[in-house]
Amino acid sequence: MGTALLAVTSPPCFLSSANSRHLISTTPVPLLPSSSLTHGKVKSQITKVRSNVNSVSAETKLETEASMTGAAYDFKGAKTSLTGEILSSPKKITIVRHGLSSWNEQSRVQGSSNLSVLTETGAKQAEKCRDALVNMNFDVCFSSPISRAKSTAEILWHGKDKPLCYLDSLKEAHLFFLEGMTNADAKKKYPELYTAWREDPSNFHVNGIYPIRKLWGTAREAWKEILLTPGESFLVVTHKSILRALICTALGLEPERFRAVDVNNGGICVFTFNKRGEAMLQALNMTAHMYSDHVYQY
Repeated sequence: MGTALLAVTSPPCFLSSANSRHLISTTPVPLLPSSSLTHGKVKSQITKVRSNVNSVSAETKLETEASMTGAAYDFKGAKTSLTGEILSSPKKITIVRHGLSSWNEQSRVQGSSNLSVLTETGAKQAEKCRDALVNMNFDVCFSSPISRAKSTAEILWHGKDKPLCYLDSLKEAHLFFLEGMTNADAKKKYPELYTAWREDPSNFHVNGIYPIRKLWGTAREAWKEILLTPGESFLVVTHKSILRALICTALGLEPERFRAVDVNNGGICVFTFNKRGEAMLQALNMTAHMYSDHVYQY
């Protein structure tokens, strides 16, 4: 007569460690005669399982209990490090696209030109962003030095005594002779080039230079400069194309995905980074503050 089996039927338990999760197996345990159950091997095996369950760290229990909204509490690994080295601490990065500019309003190709300036509407959008982020404590603000982004950052950072840093790596993509042209004129005068820019931007090129492919390298450079700066919470103000590149490089997406994401004027995106420089996108193109007095807390 074969040996009976006793199955431990409670659900499997996941234990978090620094680098991975481990599943405690519920493999059936041999059933011994009843006289042996109290002091025998079955009790030993069950005690071992219970011991493992109880060994979950207090930190893990707190993380689990604190996850009231289903947020990812166990962000300990991803695939793409943007620094290649360990950070001093995890980081939270809030990215804002500049407010409406004069060339946005006129439907002109902007690129890296400094001639497109923040409009009155754009300034009000920047004020709305500042008010929406009033509860957030940022250590540093990084901005593109191009006028429309610079003016937005100055409004957002008004009255703060912490650093406002301008990074060339946050500048917008250079679009050569298309810059300053209305979209309608560019389409009419350079139909093939303009179509490539709108419909196949990763293969758009002028004189052998591919602006969007180049932007991927610029975005990686910007991430590294930002993430290796001391501090835990940063504000970044920049432009739509480089913002798309920042999002895509953080998520491991190639230039072909350039138009897969979009961010409005004054739109807010939020990333968190673990100490290995790996990103988690927490919010994309938040705009509730543009239509209400909404204040963010995250």
